[in-house]
Amino acid sequence: MISREEAVRTALSISVIQSEDGGVPWPEGHVDAWNHVECLMAMTVAGLRDPVARGYDWLARHQRDDGSWAMKLVDGVATEQGGESNHAAYVAVGVWHHHLVTGDQELTELRWPMVKRALDYVVGLQTERGEVVWERDAHGRASSYALLTGCASIHQGLRCGVLLADHLDDPQPHWELAADRLAHVLAAHPEAFADKSRYSMDWYYPVLGGAVRGPAAEELLEREWGTFVVPGLGIRCVSDQPWVTGAETCELALALDALGDRDRAARLFADVQHLRHEDGSYWTGWQFVNQRHFPHERSGYTAAAAVLAADALSAFSPGAGIFRDISAPSVSPADPHLCGCTPARA
Repeated sequence: MISREEAVRTALSISVIQSEDGGVPWPEGHVDAWNHVECLMAMTVAGLRDPVARGYDWLARHQRDDGSWAMKLVDGVATEQGGESNHAAYVAVGVWHHHLVTGDQELTELRWPMVKRALDYVVGLQTERGEVVWERDAHGRASSYALLTGCASIHQGLRCGVLLADHLDDPQPHWELAADRLAHVLAAHPEAFADKSRYSMDWYYPVLGGAVRGPAAEELLEREWGTFVVPGLGIRCVSDQPWVTGAETCELALALDALGDRDRAARLFADVQHLRHEDGSYWTGWQFVNQRHFPHERSGYTAAAAVLAADALSAFSPGAGIFRDISAPSVSPADPHLCGCTPARA
């Protein structure tokens, strides 16, 4: 476990890499809305008000008319024009989290139109069956497939959006319906998503995003535990490489915490502290055959995941339950073939 002071130091390491325009970049220099929001959430936990305010200003400036953000921006200029659905949805998680932590009603009301446009963009990419395709390209064409990890994150975004809407007395029932439909597909129809099963995120994200909870979630995590978890080091990013990554390990800890499995969550979080740098930042990963950090970088998004996991386990802020408290109603039948949905593939 890390202390509150250590968590603040980690959040400060994120503020150091924040650009003058408010964007929080990847190590290679681009900004995307999802990772940017996660970094703002970590800095919110630490009480870094000015960097967080500049970060939300950045989001407001760069949101496009359709509610989306460009997939990648460098120095405020879009270098990849497509708009990812999960990037847009995560803004709702960030704004709701900010409200929980700070109680800043004025900022919540100010950012509400941004959230509405973003989530309406998301539900506009939902299929009849319920999955949300992953992007709309630079020409406005919707993608032909959906990603499981992205949709699991979208589920959390929609649930947070509904909570924001209810809090502001501006109900958005179509978001709740979209979240229910998406939760069902995530729980009962894995064939609806592109096969990315070698990535650990596709394994635990249905739990992290709240679509799968209870005994079904426990069974899901046990199924691939031995595939991805490397005792004493963390979890693999991909199943076929000797490479553990800090962000994924912290997210799995958050998923376990959401199930009430706090002992294993705390052990995983302790395991990954070998990636912590003396300045509070975190190395992205560790190649345990070559015994080297890989890639040779310390990333803001890894630091952010560490702060959020520490908050969940130690309750540093009123937003500590942002992953724990977002879950779907039980909408999936015991036999998914009885639900009447059209399978995505034979």
